Amino acid sequence: MEFFERGELYLLSQRFIDDMVARLHGPARLRFILQPMAAMILGVRDGVKDARASDPPLWGLILHPGRRLGLVRSALVSIRDLLAMAILLDLAVQFLIFRVVHPGAALVLGPLLIALPYASSRVLSNRVARWQRKRARITESHRGIRNPC
Repeated sequence: MEFFERGELYLLSQRFIDDMVARLHGPARLRFILQPMAAMILGVRDGVKDARASDPPLWGLILHPGRRLGLVRSALVSIRDLLAMAILLDLAVQFLIFRVVHPGAALVLGPLLIALPYASSRVLSNRVARWQRKRARITESHRGIRNPC
């Protein structure tokens, strides 16, 4: 409805950017720390799990088309509740601050606060865990060569 009244799409307007800044200073600003932190914890957990299972990191979506569905499913299962809570929380915060709800903005900001930290921490923890496993194998093989018993 607002699109027809003003002739501009809220998500592409200056008001959207101004509202984003207002959310950083309004009530519930702590969520800009807690939600990404929870997503990073889940990402680290899943990245280590991937490394143990010798699964590729999330960018395996591009490089390993055969595993694409499994990787997407795994990521969505891990963050679906957190993602839903982020969207609902954003809707509530919009109502508290602005007395107006923009569902499109909640569908953009909620996943942004979750998906980016989750994906980056999952990829990094996968790499670190693989590197540590490789390093441990090299150390064990060197010990085996030095001690032939």
